[in-house]
Amino acid sequence: MLFAIGLLIVLFFVSYRLAPRERQEDALVHGAGQVGMLAALALFGVDYFTSYYYATGEMMSALHPYGLEHYAFICVAVIALANFVFGSLYMYSLGVFNEGGGSFTAAMRYLGPSLSLIVAVVLVQDYVLTIVVSTLSGSDQLLSIIGAYNINWFWHFLIGAGLAFTTWYLTIRGRGESAQVVFTLLGIFAGLTLTMLIGLILAHARGVPPAPTEPPLPASLGQALYHMLTASMKGMVALTGLEAMSNGIQFVIDEDYPLIRWGKKRFPRLNWLWNFYSGKSGIGRTVQTAFLFYGGLTTLFLTVFSLRFNVFDGTFGRTLVGNLAFIGFEQYPGGIILYWFYQFLAVALLSAASMTAYQDMQAITWRNVAIGEIPEIVVYRNPKGTFTRPVTAAFIAAVIIQLLVRGDTGHAVPYYGVGVFLPITAMGLAMRRHIQLKESGRRRTWGLIGVNFSIALSTFVFVGQIVGKWFEGGWLVLIVLILVILMAHAILISPIGYRDPSQIYRIVRVKSRVEGPMGAIVEWQSLKVQEYRYQLLIAIAKFWELFGVRRPVRFEPPVIAGEFEEAVEAGHSRHSYLEPYLNQNQPTTQSPAPPKEEASANPPQ
Repeated sequence: MLFAIGLLIVLFFVSYRLAPRERQEDALVHGAGQVGMLAALALFGVDYFTSYYYATGEMMSALHPYGLEHYAFICVAVIALANFVFGSLYMYSLGVFNEGGGSFTAAMRYLGPSLSLIVAVVLVQDYVLTIVVSTLSGSDQLLSIIGAYNINWFWHFLIGAGLAFTTWYLTIRGRGESAQVVFTLLGIFAGLTLTMLIGLILAHARGVPPAPTEPPLPASLGQALYHMLTASMKGMVALTGLEAMSNGIQFVIDEDYPLIRWGKKRFPRLNWLWNFYSGKSGIGRTVQTAFLFYGGLTTLFLTVFSLRFNVFDGTFGRTLVGNLAFIGFEQYPGGIILYWFYQFLAVALLSAASMTAYQDMQAITWRNVAIGEIPEIVVYRNPKGTFTRPVTAAFIAAVIIQLLVRGDTGHAVPYYGVGVFLPITAMGLAMRRHIQLKESGRRRTWGLIGVNFSIALSTFVFVGQIVGKWFEGGWLVLIVLILVILMAHAILISPIGYRDPSQIYRIVRVKSRVEGPMGAIVEWQSLKVQEYRYQLLIAIAKFWELFGVRRPVRFEPPVIAGEFEEAVEAGHSRHSYLEPYLNQNQPTTQSPAPPKEEASANPPQ
């Protein structure tokens, strides 16, 4: 027992000492503290890292009932390849879009407003389902402690809803020292996982027997291939970290972290490497470098020992990770303490992942409001900098979905996966267009080969997410996705979706209090979407004219948005991109007075 307690104390002390601490001079930029490499690794990687607790379990659950678990290594190889390809794509994109915005901004610049609008809608769905999957998985790990994984579904739902409520409450109270806390938890997680790995090796050497084998269900060759596809798709649900890092690069400090400064000084011959990982893009790329290998390595690790000890989700009333943790920590004195702490740590980390989703929801919602996809009433930022209304709406939606899937994490995963890979596909298409326009020679040739492969793979995975989970709700995912896209367009062409420059300015600069390049980029995006809205209204009017019905367009043509580069330049000069348009429409550049609810908010930084 003393060994276990001592180990936990050491891991906590080391992790806490290494955890990042925000500098006062970096605070309150863009309404949020600027974070360095360690903080970025924690905040933008926690969702990805915590997929360790459920992704492999879902993968093996698709194979084990049919006696196909020994083919899991094929699925692991597919997952590792996808992680490497998509990680490389997003690492390249950070050099192009280093002001933030992710696939939403990339699609708007190179693919047009229509696909960008679809990406924006899907990202909202993705972040809500991240909350659902993370909290329900946390519920699974909590019940696994007492061997109650197979308990009635209502308890899974109740605990998941409770975790969602807790993280909602913490989110609306403000960010606090979230990076420091999450990094400390991840440090303890890494130390305990390494300890568990050593324990599993000891258990193997000591001849710990596998769990009893159950007779498998029959499966034809076609069914076996279908289950392999399903397993591969379920193991790839945690690539949201790529989009989160690309989207959140605006909050990363623009300086070299110590390793890069040391490398530039000591090994100048490798400047091509140090330059690649330099600045805020380099910090983002460092985080995404971890994504290249983490998914494949952790899935391989859990698969090997899952097969060795014949344990899966549900075995002995525990999750797969819960079973392996029980076996691994049992090899140490006081191992039961380590096991209990490890499972509670899983709940804390999965809850932290849902908090990251709440932050991502805020980041995408105010932009969707600015472009006219969501009613303006949704955007309200309190004095602490939190967009409370979208956070509350996401919580309510998450609890409803938890109830609809009856507290089953596996039933929520199909909806989650679709929201991940459609934006990845859009990013690939945008980068393909960028390479065609900006690169030449060998860089252009190899760049197109790589990005075309990533587009083909992401498209295959996107379709596979629906087909491979067809009987688990994949068909409903397709219907819901189509309905959500149509609903977004219906809102856009309605009076709710109309935005003139003064309204856009009020939403971005006054209500959201966003400055710098990101504010200017969103202003440009909003003008582009208003152009698209007007084109839709014209097309609808012409369609009805074919039947003799004349419906005049209500509004005058919108102002021309201009070029993306102009918006970025305006942002770097600390000006609003809308200033010329505001001068045309009103005597001064001052925006209209904010609504009464905004009167107490802080002014733009």
